[in-house]
Amino acid sequence: MTLPPGQRLVDGFPRFGVHLSKPAPAVPVDPVIDIGGVVTEPFQLPLAVLATLPRQALTADFHCVAGWSAIDLHWEGVSFETVYRRFIEPALAPTTTVTHVVFRGLDGFRSAITIEDALADDVLIAQSLDGRPLDADHGAPARLVSPNQYGYVSIKHLCRIEVRSTEPEDRSGSLIDRMLSLLFERHPTAKVWHEERHSRLPSWVVRPLYRALTPIFMRLCAKGSRHAVQPPRSR
Repeated sequence: MTLPPGQRLVDGFPRFGVHLSKPAPAVPVDPVIDIGGVVTEPFQLPLAVLATLPRQALTADFHCVAGWSAIDLHWEGVSFETVYRRFIEPALAPTTTVTHVVFRGLDGFRSAITIEDALADDVLIAQSLDGRPLDADHGAPARLVSPNQYGYVSIKHLCRIEVRSTEPEDRSGSLIDRMLSLLFERHPTAKVWHEERHSRLPSWVVRPLYRALTPIFMRLCAKGSRHAVQPPRSR
């Protein structure tokens, strides 16, 4: 098995998120994804509707920008392209050009990627992992999965999608996210195999800092896990 440059294999799939030692945000009773941005009129897409769309299964590795990788994760959900073509594209004015998509989670985290990357064949709105519905630690009730980009792109607890006609500013919703953005300025395309970890600094500079802080963040995140007393998932 060959991992991308600078990555190390870890056992299992660690919980890692902006909420750190706190539990993940609660799932709404009737969850929806708000659709906004340059659409002619904002609207809501109930997650119950996603269940009626063609399902896509995907086996992929997950690569955290901090340097760890979890392999052979089995996701299932709906391709983002299906959602875009069926619901978002018809809501655009004929003259509108979409260049970027912004994804937001209930935890305040957000990511922005180009429309070309968002429409890649392997980008999912996932609702299950390894044959089970997503749990709170890994993004319930739905999350984005973009395997060829670092994990911070794959927003958990997905609650809002915004389509933009210009590149959005990298302003984060949560205090933790804003602090991390100052320390680890995110690369705009975040391609794993090109090791696009930081938008300005070369990877050999940021690798040691990421690796030094990762154990601290992992310990904090484990304290907030709703499955902390259970043994690690088997593969």
